[in-house]
Amino acid sequence: MDTPLGLFGTEDLIGEDEKVIRDTVREFTADRIRPHLAEWFETASIPARELARELGKIGVLGMHLEGYGCAGTSATAYGLACLELEAADSGLRSLVSVQGSLAMFAIWRWGSEEQKQEWLPRMAAGEAIGCFGLTEPDFGSNPGDMRTSARRDGEDWVLNGTKMWITNGSVADVAVVWAQTDDKIRGFVVPTTTPGFSAPEIKRKLSLRASVTSELVLDNVRLPASAMLPGARGLSGPLSCLNEARYGIVFGALGAARDCLETAIAYTQQRDIFGKPLAAYQATQLKLADMTLELGKGMLLALHLGRLKDEGRIRPEQVSLGKLNNVREALAIARECRTLLGANGISLEYPVLRHANNLESVLTYEGTSEVHQLVIGQALTGQSAFR
Repeated sequence: MDTPLGLFGTEDLIGEDEKVIRDTVREFTADRIRPHLAEWFETASIPARELARELGKIGVLGMHLEGYGCAGTSATAYGLACLELEAADSGLRSLVSVQGSLAMFAIWRWGSEEQKQEWLPRMAAGEAIGCFGLTEPDFGSNPGDMRTSARRDGEDWVLNGTKMWITNGSVADVAVVWAQTDDKIRGFVVPTTTPGFSAPEIKRKLSLRASVTSELVLDNVRLPASAMLPGARGLSGPLSCLNEARYGIVFGALGAARDCLETAIAYTQQRDIFGKPLAAYQATQLKLADMTLELGKGMLLALHLGRLKDEGRIRPEQVSLGKLNNVREALAIARECRTLLGANGISLEYPVLRHANNLESVLTYEGTSEVHQLVIGQALTGQSAFR
């Protein structure tokens, strides 16, 4: 019997070094993560600090960045790591994505040398956790109208405002916070011990329960002038970070879909109904074939985008193509697999509905489906339809 991705021969498109990285992450999740996921999801808790240190030891935090203790891998290898992390749980991939592609990337790309030296080596090792404060209670898809402000007071900056739906917020040691200033939107490196900063955790989630999600409250947070990211001015700064995180999702969502499909294939072969395995029925095989087709097409797209990124040729609208397609299809696969498991599909004994619930969040964060449709539409027509 073949595997879903085996039918597409995608293994031949992956380099040996990339396979080693992928397999290392797969083994880590099998040994350290999967045995605990049902409990973490049910109790809505995760040992984030402990996991960050362990993830730092295997080199996946900021792994696609160069220098400062980062592994400097290919973008494709990073994507494959995201796939394996999300095959375990989207919350685990979110922890890594926010750490490496948002908080670390912001400092690496836009920060001063002093900021890089202070934070990046510790973040790469998992000794310090970062979060990324862009989304606000009233401004998600439209960050340009954010209300969080930063004003000069002598040599200092004073920040006021609220951020919402911030992964890692309550356990973070440093927050990259974006705020309106007299000189456009600017980013600030905010140690979370700074007076006036607080990060209450968001409870009662039905999705991403094995992940820390928080609100950030900035109440007259005073920072030195050196806290500002000197290289970022305007929305291009935070949007460049979002593009990095979206790229990881292109691969990551496929991990959740693959785990659901492999679970469904194994289950239907073992489940007898009317005297033969559920897998022996035409209706079952039609569903499995269609899901395999979408998973394989998504993987080919992800690998193609990975190579473009490794060559420095990827465009934001191409990342939007990948994020829109692969998350949408991954969610459809998770939902369809749930039907094949019947009543067992709603149990935490199986990962399928947990993945489906998580993917509901992945569908809307880092740009909703509608936002990515409009990005693609603008690329095709030259016309902006956002307003």
